[in-house]
Amino acid sequence: MQKYLLAHDVGTSGNKATLFTVEGELIGSVTSSYDTRYYNANWAEQNPDDWWKAICLSTKQLLSGIEKKDVLAVSFSGQMMGCLCVDKNGKPLYPSIIWADMRSTKQENHIKEKIDPWDFYKTVGHRISCSYGIEKLMWIKDNEPQVYKNTHKMLNAKDYIVYKLTGKFLTDYSDASSTNAFDLNKFAWSEQILDAAGIDGDKMPKAVESTYIAGEVQPVIAQECGLAPGTKVVVGGGDGMCASVGAGSVSEGKTYSCLGSSSWICTTSKEPVFDAKMRTFNWAHIVPGYVAPCGTMQTAGAAFNWVKNEICKYEQQRAKEEDKSPYEFINMEIEKAEAGSNALLFLPYLLGERSPRWNPDARGAFIGLKMEHKRSDLLRSVIEGIAMNLDIILSILKKDIVISEMIVIGGMAKGSIQRQILADVFGMNILKMKSLEEATSMGAAITAGVAIGELSGFHEAERFNYAVKTVAPKSENAEKYAKLKDIFEKAYTALEEVYSELAKI
Repeated sequence: MQKYLLAHDVGTSGNKATLFTVEGELIGSVTSSYDTRYYNANWAEQNPDDWWKAICLSTKQLLSGIEKKDVLAVSFSGQMMGCLCVDKNGKPLYPSIIWADMRSTKQENHIKEKIDPWDFYKTVGHRISCSYGIEKLMWIKDNEPQVYKNTHKMLNAKDYIVYKLTGKFLTDYSDASSTNAFDLNKFAWSEQILDAAGIDGDKMPKAVESTYIAGEVQPVIAQECGLAPGTKVVVGGGDGMCASVGAGSVSEGKTYSCLGSSSWICTTSKEPVFDAKMRTFNWAHIVPGYVAPCGTMQTAGAAFNWVKNEICKYEQQRAKEEDKSPYEFINMEIEKAEAGSNALLFLPYLLGERSPRWNPDARGAFIGLKMEHKRSDLLRSVIEGIAMNLDIILSILKKDIVISEMIVIGGMAKGSIQRQILADVFGMNILKMKSLEEATSMGAAITAGVAIGELSGFHEAERFNYAVKTVAPKSENAEKYAKLKDIFEKAYTALEEVYSELAKI
């Protein structure tokens, strides 16, 4: 009789429920969407009850025709860097302030006055930023004092679902490290940072390993959520770290790039990587005893999507007529251009930039336009600009870790021309995985399998996902990119003052 592992990925735009056999076969996936409220320029909130409704709906749809008792365990990946305040009964007291919210700049500056930024970075693995959970909880304390007073625990998205299923207030190490208050040296909440933030440490949930079995689905909630009473509930991890597991980055130096709307390069290490300029950061890994040095850029696939929408009207129309993806035709156009796009550069900073620039005022740009440039050059330069920005992150990580090849996942990894450009820019083999867009939920399922003993360890991730294609770099292209990478860096530096002035208009 077949046995299953159920994974939920509580994302920004919706919840993705995915069902795997314990052997690693994907049975199916269902996505249930929900809304985000964006307002006040940089505020972003979600209703946690929408997460729960999406969990229940997607579970019932996915398990239609499946014996519920054959689901051995359920686990989760979820959006990180959030702040959901709940009372002692688990009732939300305020909308969840999600990762994209940037309102807590005052609180960020308060911490900078209390703790040396380098000491902070060396403690939690991240720079001080309003993007993280503790700064958001500080904002609640300063602006919604009654909410703060009644807050029993601050949770992330998946933690709320674990509570709904089991009645336990827990988080895992990876999500704890997304709060900016978790000491990566001790794997415990940092009393120094909590004191500087003015936050009561009792409001932080108990932090446990991702494989921790929180409990079982309670009978009173089983019918509502669509699972059998007694189904084991495994805590799981933050979405970025679940993606690491799904991509197979589970041992020293195993490195991957997720090429989604945003994009990151992430590796696995016994020790954090501390960059002198604090351009990269470190998460607690889902795999016990490891951390995940990482750098995330804001707009990779999102920049490519912008080009599709604004420059590629013809490809969109043709795709509609032929019932194909417009990216098929865009990639055909990119392949017409030579490496280096006839000395045209694209700076991919359409939403400011996180790693490696950490500059919210950064802007996108085409640099070096000439009358002789073709559309194909413009389109290719966009992919090259994304690759060169990622290469800066890669070069930082390579100072401390031996990285010889790059695994790729995410929607943009589908294109062969994109993989070739990455190989040429990085100067290493690019490995395309069997599953490009299920890696995050796959990581949660693998975590569940390890937790209940169905998998002997995280090395069995290769049972679920493995490389199906390898692209080697072309030496002649790599030589061109080596010259362009230096100019790319100079172009950004030369425009920094211009960005600041544009931001004031």
